[in-house]
Amino acid sequence: MAAAAAGATPGMARKALFTTTTTFLSSSLSRSRRGLSCSASTAAAPRIAQRPPELLRWVQREGGFVHPALRVVDHPEHGLGVSAAATDGDIPSGDVLISLPGRLPLRLRRPAGAADAVLMQLADQVPEELWAMRLGLRLLQERAKSDSFWWPYIANLPETFTVPIFFPGEDIKNLQYAPLLHQVNKRCHFLLEFEKEVKHKLGSVPLEDHPFCGQDVNSSSLGWAMSAASSRAFRLHGEIPMLLPVIDMCNHSFNPNARIVQEGNVDSPDMSVKVVAETKIDQNAAVTLNYGCYPNDFFLLDYGFVLTSNPYDQIELGYDGTLLDAASMAAGVSSPNFSAPAKWQQDILSQLNLYGDGAILKVGIGGPDVVDGRLLAALRVLIAADPEAVRGHDLKTLMSLEEKAPLGPAVEASALRTVLALCTIALQHFHTKIMEDEAILKGEPPLTTELAVRFRLQKKVVILDVMQNLGRRLKMLSQDKFTV
Repeated sequence: MAAAAAGATPGMARKALFTTTTTFLSSSLSRSRRGLSCSASTAAAPRIAQRPPELLRWVQREGGFVHPALRVVDHPEHGLGVSAAATDGDIPSGDVLISLPGRLPLRLRRPAGAADAVLMQLADQVPEELWAMRLGLRLLQERAKSDSFWWPYIANLPETFTVPIFFPGEDIKNLQYAPLLHQVNKRCHFLLEFEKEVKHKLGSVPLEDHPFCGQDVNSSSLGWAMSAASSRAFRLHGEIPMLLPVIDMCNHSFNPNARIVQEGNVDSPDMSVKVVAETKIDQNAAVTLNYGCYPNDFFLLDYGFVLTSNPYDQIELGYDGTLLDAASMAAGVSSPNFSAPAKWQQDILSQLNLYGDGAILKVGIGGPDVVDGRLLAALRVLIAADPEAVRGHDLKTLMSLEEKAPLGPAVEASALRTVLALCTIALQHFHTKIMEDEAILKGEPPLTTELAVRFRLQKKVVILDVMQNLGRRLKMLSQDKFTV
């Protein structure tokens, strides 16, 4: 788990982020500045000031384009989303659905004044892995202004987000998955510490140079801003992230009916971002984009949803010799002594980046590869007794599950049985069974409980799918056949 801040435990961090904050402005100031008050998400989140037609008119007025057959509709589960209208006919493949000129995306910008310079100084204190907080600061700056150019966009953002940093403590526990718990605690810890840095920095800034119009900023509002950016921003061409009005209302699909295209460099005056239909879009069909081929950890942590059929979902494991020794013994594999490999085995493990200084010990099971290639290669190498037989194969072959037992059926069977034992150990780390999880979901629990339970349920499904796959491969081995 991430270390707690001095005087603040991860539990306190979650409580601070979960607690609804009070309005930051007095009534006398509320006429000239928009409040940054944020709250925890316990149900489908309303919007700040939901007016989709005004958003579409704003995009079009500022030189953008929205296909006349598109509508922004409110889905009871997903919230506002872009869909084809029910009466305007199908949209042909290749049609431009949405187009935004370069002035509409919201992103960090070069300082245009003292307030922007202060904002950039705060952004520079945010680590790269939390890039969403940098963009979130810019979003907060615009939300605080009474005359923000982006207000028609900001008004339609959710008031709250269903990401785990806003879960109540009990639903954090309900995740039952250490890698995600670590990331949640890490983010909560960061937000509490960053709140202190922001308050310290802004304490001596004159009102006219204040990036948030003199308003107080706390961990809750910072969490809202980071969540808004992480769940809605796009990083096209590997460049700086941008918030894209209307485009960010397209939902996710691994088989999308549209794609996003950036034309021109971010700094180019004629830069534009478009959404183009990849297939024919039927009446009433949602417009979908592929957010990326990621496991559910990513989607829940950054987007606030869990996919029930995610072919890229994985279980994260730590490569540990002692654990592998225990797994191999449980699998009935003659002890290969994973925790003390021979010198020739160490050399290959180093090439796999699983041994020595700077080794990356995070491996996994599940996803398209079924078993992490580095883990599979390590098991094959450590179980094998003949170094010359191992050296007769390149790493690519040793890492592939689709190879026909490169080191022989006996080594392959032992390696697969060891992975099966690792799967059993991974299942034991969950405190509930699949039937219990399914019963909870049938009871229509609160949204955060539903997300937590659905997340851990899908992790167990991943493990069982891997076990079934490996079981079939073992059966084929016993029949001296191999799957390709």
